[in-house]
Amino acid sequence: MPRVGLIVNDGKELAMATADAIEERLTAAGVTCVRVSSSGGVVGFANPDQHLRTRGTTACVPTGFDAEMRLAIVLGGDGTVLSAARQTAPVGIPILTINTGHLGFLAEAYLPDLDQVLEQVIAGSWSVEERSMLVVSVMRGEQRRWEVLCLNEMALHREPLTSMCHFEIAIGRHAPVDIAADGVILSSPTGSTAYALSAGGPVISPDCPVLQLTPIAAHSLASRALVFSDREPVTVFPATPERLMMVVDGSAGCYVWPEDRVLVRRSDHPVRFVRLADHEFFQVLRNKLGWGLPHVAKPDAGYGSEPASASSR
Repeated sequence: MPRVGLIVNDGKELAMATADAIEERLTAAGVTCVRVSSSGGVVGFANPDQHLRTRGTTACVPTGFDAEMRLAIVLGGDGTVLSAARQTAPVGIPILTINTGHLGFLAEAYLPDLDQVLEQVIAGSWSVEERSMLVVSVMRGEQRRWEVLCLNEMALHREPLTSMCHFEIAIGRHAPVDIAADGVILSSPTGSTAYALSAGGPVISPDCPVLQLTPIAAHSLASRALVFSDREPVTVFPATPERLMMVVDGSAGCYVWPEDRVLVRRSDHPVRFVRLADHEFFQVLRNKLGWGLPHVAKPDAGYGSEPASASSR
């Protein structure tokens, strides 16, 4: 009997009710459902003084989730998708993202289309798109003190954010560079439309095998976003005497001390997105972020116009 996972944001009533309806429909079709909370993929923030996390990148995989599972349906917003990626990527389970949140930039389907979506799931009428994930590790000497999978980005900055600091960054075999900024962001192509975009970085098509380094409020006209091959691991050394805060995908992180270094590399396990139709990335940019919309002059509401002449009154 085929198995399908349900990863649910159990803090949202709409997601819970939708999961009930999906489980009833799939069970009637002879599909076994394994239901878990998306909170299992939320790593959270480590204790400032004891932030050892030695279980590695497979720690978030739920019991009952394995490579034999056909797919997992994710119910929630974009934050839920980021958590679900950690729960499924290490064992290669494709995820079908159904938006029950707000923006839904990473969503494949929406609730009004639920009946048709379930028909395609039962019939097996779907394909898979792979997107790269990152492994973010905090190292102290040879000791791996903290590690997590990352779909969007790793951001490293001082607390509070409005304080400039220095970073020494080594990309692969290349000579290290020094960046003075409020912080730095290392992102995947998927993450190029998230925090990195807000910091002035470029949008990168998800099929490009690259990483992106984006300074936050750089104190130099020469420090700009850099895109480079994802075959190159990146090491960030905090060149400042105070501790820094590292945030991964907005929901995980730990403090980074002066004696630590942050290692970012492409994961061997990509996240696998279920596609119910051809995925048009530029159309998503247009619909969600307004990219490429034609400029249309707004109708004149009379503001700033010439006053009517006496003869026209």
